[in-house]
Amino acid sequence: MDSLPKFQLTSNDTIPNSVNDVRNAFHSQKTKPLEFRKQQLRRLYWSIKDNYDALLAACKKDIGKGTFEAGFELEWCMNDCIYVANKLNEWAKDEKAPEIPLMNAMLRPKIRNEPLGMILIIGTYNFPLILLFPPLIGAIAAGNTVIIKPSENAPNVAAVAERVITSTLDPSCFRVIQGAIPETTTLLDQKWDKIFYTGGATVGTIVAKKAAETLTPYTLELGGKNPAIVTKNANIRKAAHRLLWGKIQNAGQVCISQNYTLVERPVLDAFVAEMKGALAEFFPSGTRNTDDYGRLVNSKQLQRAKSILDSTKGKIIVGGTIDESDCYFEPTIILLDSTDDPMLQEESFAPLMPVIPFDDLNSAIATANSMESTPLGLYPFGSKVENEKILNEIRSGGASVNDAWIHGSIPTLAFGGVGDSGQGAYRGKASFDCFSHRRSITTTPWWAEKLIAMRYPPYAGKLEQFKRLGSLKPNFDRDGKVKVGLLRCVHVS
Repeated sequence: MDSLPKFQLTSNDTIPNSVNDVRNAFHSQKTKPLEFRKQQLRRLYWSIKDNYDALLAACKKDIGKGTFEAGFELEWCMNDCIYVANKLNEWAKDEKAPEIPLMNAMLRPKIRNEPLGMILIIGTYNFPLILLFPPLIGAIAAGNTVIIKPSENAPNVAAVAERVITSTLDPSCFRVIQGAIPETTTLLDQKWDKIFYTGGATVGTIVAKKAAETLTPYTLELGGKNPAIVTKNANIRKAAHRLLWGKIQNAGQVCISQNYTLVERPVLDAFVAEMKGALAEFFPSGTRNTDDYGRLVNSKQLQRAKSILDSTKGKIIVGGTIDESDCYFEPTIILLDSTDDPMLQEESFAPLMPVIPFDDLNSAIATANSMESTPLGLYPFGSKVENEKILNEIRSGGASVNDAWIHGSIPTLAFGGVGDSGQGAYRGKASFDCFSHRRSITTTPWWAEKLIAMRYPPYAGKLEQFKRLGSLKPNFDRDGKVKVGLLRCVHVS
């Protein structure tokens, strides 16, 4: 494998010109043909494959990702290129408008999926591949031009990703800007047709405010204080194994992993014992010297996680070891008496696993709703009835029943937040939709002039004529109860 390329900041002075070039490329109509888009996706596949080992090494160097975790990201990205390219003709074709009133059928209404224009994608460090390439794949598929800003906190991945993109994609349409706060600020000062941001709520708020100045739409993929709820009717051993897996991945730097776990009091001791057993089973020689457990991305994040752990009034029952020399943070289980504990005031984004007992399901649901009204993920572990109650009474961006964030690992399932945890969704078909505008189009034939003459003044007597042709008849009474009868609306195929 060749040596990793050096991470180099993009000159701030060049950013406006690069943005202008990419805007001009979009207006040239270059990205509109489907064959061009598919060619770019196929070339991106081969570039990722050609740089496979370099990307593995970069992930290891930046965030301590082992071969399995980084390889999973790479396989995801390459599969996405193939899947989206193969589905593009189907997704991009014009759609017939549904439920067309008969009087409008001659206008041949349809919906055309068109590119939004020029896209800014701002990546993040925890999953530096699947949070960067899949949005790019969706933007390319939808026919946009794109500027990509990888995370400076994963500089080696950012440098290799730049090589992947610039060596294979059309440089007039797709460019990489490397930078930190100054460069990102300059990018946000430009006019975009959409901004796609993955990261924390603080920066997400900045992005949203900046976008609002120019009425720019955006997709925000943020995080949240995600709850797991384990009732006495759950399979305690499997719940412990699955939730532990959810927290050891990427050393806990997973925006959709559980931030805390509420456990029904009668099974609390059994759950903690199973967590301890699962940790020993996963890492028989410990987490310190294994390729299967990563590191926090840098000393700043380690110090932040350490301060969260130091703040707790709870009891550390497993873990707690920290080595600042290589950003090692041991998986740590903490038993808390209350959700008022200081360590629950923010998303940990670290391998911290607070466990909190509850006495009845209603109180657990109330606790989760008081912690955060719209978390990114929700994880119910209980009976079928209990799980359905939890899903019905707690909002979230997504949910995995009897599992830890597995819904977020399915590349064709739409992924996104709601409320404080984000806006918009992507992945699979949702990625194409995320970067497309559904444009409604009608075509009025010249021969239809007599049929549409009712719309021209003078209007005397024409309202009654319109009512006869276009008014629907209710199939319900004044109390809202359905009665016999059909709505006068037909679907024209």
